Amino acid sequence: MKPIYCKELKIMDLKELRNRIDTLDDELLKLFLQRMELCSQVAEVKAQIKKPVADAGREREILSRVTRSSPEELGGYARELYSTLFRLSRSYQSSKMPRSGSISEFIAGLEKDLEFPKTVRAACQGIEGAYSQQACDKVFSFADITFFRSFEGVFNAVEKGLCDYGVLPIENSSHGIVRDVYDLMRSHSFYIVRSTSLQIKHDLLALPGAELSGIREIVSHEQAIGQCAKLIASMPGVRITLCENTAVAAKLVAESGRSDIAAISSPVCADMYGLRPLKSGVQDSDNNRTRFIVISKKAEIYPGANRISILFSTPNKAGALSGVLSRLADIGVNLTRLESRPVAGTDFEYVFYADLDASVRSPELLSLLDELSDELRTFVFLGSYSEI
Repeated sequence: MKPIYCKELKIMDLKELRNRIDTLDDELLKLFLQRMELCSQVAEVKAQIKKPVADAGREREILSRVTRSSPEELGGYARELYSTLFRLSRSYQSSKMPRSGSISEFIAGLEKDLEFPKTVRAACQGIEGAYSQQACDKVFSFADITFFRSFEGVFNAVEKGLCDYGVLPIENSSHGIVRDVYDLMRSHSFYIVRSTSLQIKHDLLALPGAELSGIREIVSHEQAIGQCAKLIASMPGVRITLCENTAVAAKLVAESGRSDIAAISSPVCADMYGLRPLKSGVQDSDNNRTRFIVISKKAEIYPGANRISILFSTPNKAGALSGVLSRLADIGVNLTRLESRPVAGTDFEYVFYADLDASVRSPELLSLLDELSDELRTFVFLGSYSEI
């Protein structure tokens, strides 16, 4: 009976401890609410004297005091607690500050209940038969397409108003992001208005009469080469030549007159350029998909938009990125993608691209976007859209 008695005693002790914690939590909540009310009053004063919300010096001073007042083993926990309090206080203060030219004002001023266009002038990289063209045909009922040799040409055409929309690949499920497109995003002005994904099937195409055993050179885009690594590995000694597009690769083979060269390209390009498949479905994975974005010069948000893309940079210090992500998590926003790209000419500074699974009509999210826009050195709203 003694072990049972000891066990019951321990259970009673645990209940008592939890009751005491509950009592303290009630007191903590009251103090927290009082603190936030004072933060609201601080925001009013800062607005009057035009002082920014963030005060790094004061926060550092408080963290030093907290560290000195805490036992060594609890110092780190105490700093984390107060860092969280600072983050929540800044957020609440920011929501109380008057703003002009904010993201929420910008979005509120956009035309509502737009109907997605059916007939457009569109820009795509490559030539007829390119996967970008196939994505464009999937998005629009009819598109008068202008083709450009480079991704930058597509950005420029939209930015200068030569085309209404541009269609660009940004990531592949097997081979990752299209780095060139991500790097160009930072230097061009545009908005994402829709996205889509294509199932990508590659064939090894050559002129009629060519044999697989006689192929000495394979030409294609870097992404397609990466998506067909097993094929490349199975053909040692074959030279790999990169070009700007898989459709361009097919055309090069068609015009070469050679029987020792093949292109990794779309099956659509076989009939289009008079080629035949030496091998079909040469991609490493059958679940090989590429995601494309549709960009516009002006912001357009269509009914059903449930994804938001942003670009931002953070101070080069510990916890800066984590702080941004924590604030998104605090309001229940799901981060579906996060990419980083180095900023050219800097010492290990990065810009981040994030996709959020959220509606831009959420007041809570709009408030946070306004706060981040005010606080971060770089913050760009790239668009709110849906994927088809």
